[in-house]
Amino acid sequence: MRVLHVNTERTWRGGEQQVLYLARGLQGRGIEQVLLCQEGSVLATRARECGLPVWERRLHGEVDLPAMRAIAARLRAAAFDVVHLHTSHAHTLGVVAARLAGRRRKGERPATVVSRRVDFSIHKRRVLDFARLKYTWGLDRILCVSEQIRQVLLADGLPEELLGVVHSGIDVGRLAGAPDRRADYRREFSVPNGAPLIGTVGHLADHKGQRYLLAAAPAVLARFPQARILVVGAGELLEPLTAQARELGVAERVLFPGFRSDVPSLLAALDLFVFPSHLEGLGTSVLDALALGLPVVSTTAGGIPEMIEDGVHGRLVPPRDPQALAAAMIELLERPERARALGAAGRARVMAEFTADRMVEKTLAEYGWLAGAAR
Repeated sequence: MRVLHVNTERTWRGGEQQVLYLARGLQGRGIEQVLLCQEGSVLATRARECGLPVWERRLHGEVDLPAMRAIAARLRAAAFDVVHLHTSHAHTLGVVAARLAGRRRKGERPATVVSRRVDFSIHKRRVLDFARLKYTWGLDRILCVSEQIRQVLLADGLPEELLGVVHSGIDVGRLAGAPDRRADYRREFSVPNGAPLIGTVGHLADHKGQRYLLAAAPAVLARFPQARILVVGAGELLEPLTAQARELGVAERVLFPGFRSDVPSLLAALDLFVFPSHLEGLGTSVLDALALGLPVVSTTAGGIPEMIEDGVHGRLVPPRDPQALAAAMIELLERPERARALGAAGRARVMAEFTADRMVEKTLAEYGWLAGAAR
């Protein structure tokens, strides 16, 4: 089997990590593959460092006719069985290219697969007919990273037979191998002895809900005045969020360390992980925290309840509810034994259901079925 992956992002986020996990897993199983990445992207660099075959090209949006022709030529030359499209722009580029390649091969074409990682309606800001056309024409399978995403697409009118679910997974070994730098971080962020270090990790964007964590911070800091709250990540909302922290009077205790390359070690140093998102496909940062045995407070957004049962593997609260978020955070900080028990249960859940190996095996099963099906 031969697979072409297409990813159009230049930066590094959870989706790109999932692509790399998948490609490395397929490589270990003897699958031939090529990763088409945006020129100069982080994914291209990291994939090449892993010994994966990388094709770098400047990709100009989802209607890039020269790129479509180039992809079609590569598909014809190498006879790929599957084209796996990992971003929205890659979706359009790859589906059209596969059609172009098929016309040159007497109607044959590679199977086309799209990964869907967000639980937004496909009709949002789109003409309805165009949205439905994009998500059905020339496409063999949409692999949703959560059942919640599948339900959203069903409600949008997509056919059930087009939709599959392959939960995201994480490399638990990568996390376990992270160095213990707890003392270093407590010095870096001026955390007094015995005070809790709380954190969240994610792109600073509206749907990640960091503003609700900041709104919850005064109540938490009133109970634990020496605590520090880390809002880790970069993005367009950095200035509004830092302004909000100043307005709330918590700027000295709510810190914004930006994008970090040491996230596994940083997560391991936390006493509590918080995920305040109000729109979320699955949330691999939550998986990372659970795998480290951290107590987690999250919202019920998207596919998060597929990972966490409230009161069993962590605490869940409604999205956009700072009061409930603060109450759950205070509960676990006040009850460390309960927090540790939830963290242990969360780690066991990840090990059983959400490893990268499990994700790779499920994806490979989808490839095998598609490659063998009549198209």
